[in-house]
Amino acid sequence: MKTVLITHEDCLDHVTPPGHPEQVARMDAVWRALDGLDLTRVTAPMAARDDVLRCHPVDYLDALEKAAPEEGWVSLDADTHMSRGSLAAAWRGAGGAVRAVDMVLGGEARNAFVAMRPPGHHAETATAMGFCFLGNVAIAAKHALEHHGLSRVAIVDFDVHHGNGTQDLVESDPRILFCSTHQSPLYPGTGAASETGVADNVVNVPLPEGTKGAAFRAEVEAKVLTRVADFAPELILISAGFDAHADDPLAGLSLVEGDFAWITEALCDLAADLCHGRVVSCLEGGYDLEALGRSAAAHVTVLMEHANG
Repeated sequence: MKTVLITHEDCLDHVTPPGHPEQVARMDAVWRALDGLDLTRVTAPMAARDDVLRCHPVDYLDALEKAAPEEGWVSLDADTHMSRGSLAAAWRGAGGAVRAVDMVLGGEARNAFVAMRPPGHHAETATAMGFCFLGNVAIAAKHALEHHGLSRVAIVDFDVHHGNGTQDLVESDPRILFCSTHQSPLYPGTGAASETGVADNVVNVPLPEGTKGAAFRAEVEAKVLTRVADFAPELILISAGFDAHADDPLAGLSLVEGDFAWITEALCDLAADLCHGRVVSCLEGGYDLEALGRSAAAHVTVLMEHANG
């Protein structure tokens, strides 16, 4: 089985104001970086409304639809902007995550990378924020539990910003383990180690500005990998944000491509031991275009090695 790449050109129609870091060029950078890899490419479908409603209420979805402009931009907050194509892109991001779960759990793929924008891990139950509208990874986790009948799903988020939206959507569900490494203090100001969920199912690992690869790896080994192993998930989901890279303009961690390859390898090794290698990864942040492309390629190369191994 090969690694599946799930994406769609609709994500290019989510247009943000000039100078905004979450820009169309991000997807071009990722696609270019992955272009030469031997991946099975799959079109991201629109998410089914029932899948999205497991995480977001009807009133919120209706409000997003009403806010969508016919032209130009609408600002939902200082960071989060909608253009005419934003909602279609967001729904395909969620749909791509669900499709990846279906393919991996259905035996059509060993693992998958969902290369879509806008990202999702800041979207709370009824609040769009941090460039995000729908909680893609949380939606995928709930789909795995409710549609496929799994008992335990783990989410690991290594974006430089805390995945407050994912935590909001899953912290009350003991069937989901959510682990996040992130710079602190930093936007959105959440993610303290004391935030542990309803059943000790949330693991936050705040990292100080300037943290380099060796310290990052030690924290992940001590606080994330051990918890995932103890939880024994039947599927591992990854929020793959590459803005912890030393070259990223929005934060201050000092990771490099090799660090993203290392954590991917570690999670794939765990998946091989715990859940038949089943891993679904969804793109989150990463705002230096060159670093984003190199990091995504390093991440997907490891996924491919495990799929083909």
